[in-house]
Amino acid sequence: MDTSPVTPHRMDPAGGCPHADNERLLARGAVATVVLPGEVEGAVVLGHEALKEFLAHPDVAKGAQHFTELREGRIAAGWPLMTFATVQGMTTADGEDHRRLRSLVSKAFTVRRVEQLRPRIEELTSSLLDGLHAAAEGGGGVADLREHLALPLPMGVIGELLGVGAEYRDRLHHLTNQVVATDIGPEQAVAANRELVAVLSAVAAARAENPGDDLTSALIAARDEDGDRLSQQELIGTLVLMIIAGHETTLNLITNAVRALCGHRDQLESVLKGEAGWGDVVEETLRWNAPVSYFPFRYPVRDLTVDGTVIPRGTPVLAGYSAAGRDRAAHGPDADRFDVTRPGRPGAARHLSLGHGAHYCLGAPLARMEATIALERLFTRFPGLDLAVSEAELVQQTSFVGNSVQVLPVRPGTSRL
Repeated sequence: MDTSPVTPHRMDPAGGCPHADNERLLARGAVATVVLPGEVEGAVVLGHEALKEFLAHPDVAKGAQHFTELREGRIAAGWPLMTFATVQGMTTADGEDHRRLRSLVSKAFTVRRVEQLRPRIEELTSSLLDGLHAAAEGGGGVADLREHLALPLPMGVIGELLGVGAEYRDRLHHLTNQVVATDIGPEQAVAANRELVAVLSAVAAARAENPGDDLTSALIAARDEDGDRLSQQELIGTLVLMIIAGHETTLNLITNAVRALCGHRDQLESVLKGEAGWGDVVEETLRWNAPVSYFPFRYPVRDLTVDGTVIPRGTPVLAGYSAAGRDRAAHGPDADRFDVTRPGRPGAARHLSLGHGAHYCLGAPLARMEATIALERLFTRFPGLDLAVSEAELVQQTSFVGNSVQVLPVRPGTSRL
């Protein structure tokens, strides 16, 4: 029996497709030790059942005070993952603080409130598809689906929900893209974070001066009415989290779903014939090619054994969503196959790509609705839409957090309108 220690997996700051690494790491076990940028020791939980247990474990915290190396001052200020650890908001809060912060925004994301957004999402999608068609006509039949649909749809919706003017949105996407990048240099990381805070502070100041029927105005009212409910730092931190989570993940979800359908025309035909639903496409994409691959961070508050592996107290742990989605132990021997009929099968394991437990994604109903409407309208209008380049030519994001490509050139083909 080989008892030699396993060399920790070195996370590639440049990102890339995670699935080859995931398969190799899962062959070793459900938990892997990793080296994060800056030579920071960490871990990733990859197996479906192990991750489900870990995400809901009472001895696992989100607060940065539990991050040993950070607490002891051994993490440089320009560390590319610093925002994930230190931003003040619900994703870095525990217990009563988490419940307080989550309650302030949860009403905007209930299934009923999200359903009220359906007409606006449909209207915006139709307008964006007009733009996609025009861009393709002016670009030799080719247009970037991310630029013309997958990005402006969720950014437009979250921008309207938060009361963020259109003039801020392109800059916010650029800055949040830098924040989620894992290959960014220290000076660039610090500058991007400072500017992101400055832009959102300007948004908050505008809403304070001229309140509207939007979430930012509601958060400011909560802050002003009772300072104990929300500090200024928590207000800005919440806006940071809402902007990032409100568009980056849905952007990747729509992109990855279009890639999957273009690469599996038989699956697309099944949906167009009504043999599976667009919601099934969304769920299978979330499982098969999760929009977030390794999400930072959680910290055991004591030495914790997960699936036979001890994760020391205070270790920064990544949630391996893309790996868990293709874990054969949970999803069967064909887990690496994209199959839109899978979500409807009796006994099919539910993916974890939107989280699990107290920190389950608050915006899940909105992300699902946006992606479902976008895909249905896209392929109904452009049933012959296909990639304009091969999968091998697509360039992956420079992040091991986000999981998608930087550009998605497509040929929409003939419009049915």
